[in-house]
Amino acid sequence: MEMISFNIANGYLEGVVRGYRAGLLNASTYQTLTQCENLEDFRMQLSATDYGNFLANEPSPISTSTIAEKATRKLVAEFEYLRQNAVEPLSTFLDYITYAYMIDNVILLITGTLHERDTHELLERCHPLGWFDTLPALCVASTVEELYQSVLVETPLGPYFRDCVSAADLDDLNIEIIRNTLYKAYLEDFYNFCQTLGGVTTDAMSELLAFEADRRVINITINSFGTSLSKEQRARLFPTIGKLYPAGNNQLAKADELEQVKAVCELVPEYRAFFDAAPGTAGAGEANADQLEDKMFKEESRMNKILTIQQFSYATFYSWCKLKEQEIRTLAWIAECIAQGARGEFVHARSGVRNRCTF
Repeated sequence: MEMISFNIANGYLEGVVRGYRAGLLNASTYQTLTQCENLEDFRMQLSATDYGNFLANEPSPISTSTIAEKATRKLVAEFEYLRQNAVEPLSTFLDYITYAYMIDNVILLITGTLHERDTHELLERCHPLGWFDTLPALCVASTVEELYQSVLVETPLGPYFRDCVSAADLDDLNIEIIRNTLYKAYLEDFYNFCQTLGGVTTDAMSELLAFEADRRVINITINSFGTSLSKEQRARLFPTIGKLYPAGNNQLAKADELEQVKAVCELVPEYRAFFDAAPGTAGAGEANADQLEDKMFKEESRMNKILTIQQFSYATFYSWCKLKEQEIRTLAWIAECIAQGARGEFVHARSGVRNRCTF
C-alpha cells in the first residue's frame, strides 16, 4: 500500500531524481579528468558527460571558480525543478535540505563582516540554495540580538536562532557557538519531521541524520581541545540524536584528548575503523584529526550511494543532493590541481568537508 500511495504523489519526481543520479560522474570519468593537461581539455572532457555544454559560452582561459559556479548553478536548477513540482510532504522535506545552506550562508556573512571582508564578495560566495531575501542585511548587524530581531526572526532559521541570543557579542568563538547551536536545532528538527513520514523514508533519514549528528559531536569535541570553550558549553552544542547519544555524548563532553574520543567511538561498530591510521602512515595505528574527518566523509558518501538506489523514499532526494555537492567539490579540486600544475595531488585529493568546525 505504501508503494502504491508513494507513486501517486511522488513517482514522477522520484524518476527524475533517479535520472539525475544516473548522471553522476563515475570513477572512470574522474580518471579521465585527472589526465587532462589543461583546463580547456578539462572542459572538453566534461562536455561528454551529463554536464554537457554548460561551459560552452565561457571565454578562455576558463577559471576554476567559473567551473565550480556553473556546476553549482546546474545543481540549483535541478533541485529547484524538483521543489517546484513537489507536493506535501515532499515539498517541506526539500525545504529542510535548504536550511543547512541557509545556516552556512549566515555564518559566512557574519564571519566575513567581523573580519571586514568585502560585502559584495561575501554575497557572491553564498550558496544559492541557502539564499533568502533579508540575507544581505546580515552584513550590517553588530550583535546577535540585532541579527535575530532585524533579519532572522521571520526566516525558517528563526526558531533555531532563539538559543543563540544569549551570545551578545559577535566574535570568532561566539560565531562558532552560533554555528553549532543552529546545526543542533536544525538536525533535531529535521529528524523529528522525518519521524512523521513513516516507512522507508523514516528508516533511511534516521540513519543519515544520526550519522551527521555523531560526526558533528566528534568534530566539536576534537576541535574544542585546547580552546576557551568550556565542557559545559561543549555539551550544549551536541545534538540529542545519533548512535552516540546519550551515553557517548556524555563521555565526549568530558573528554580531554583524542584517545578518549577513540574509546567512546569503539562502542559503535561502524565507527571503530575511523581511528585506524592509513597503511604506510605515521602514528602507530591511530588516525589524526584530518584522517578521521576524511574517513567520516567517505562513510557518509558510502551511505548516500546506497540510499540513492532505494525506492519509495524521500532519502533519495537528500542523498542525491549530497552526492552532487561532493561531485562539484571534487571537480573544483581536480581543476585547481590542473591549473596549478600539481597533478600529483590527485593521489591524496581532499574533499573539502563543509561541516568542519573550529574553535
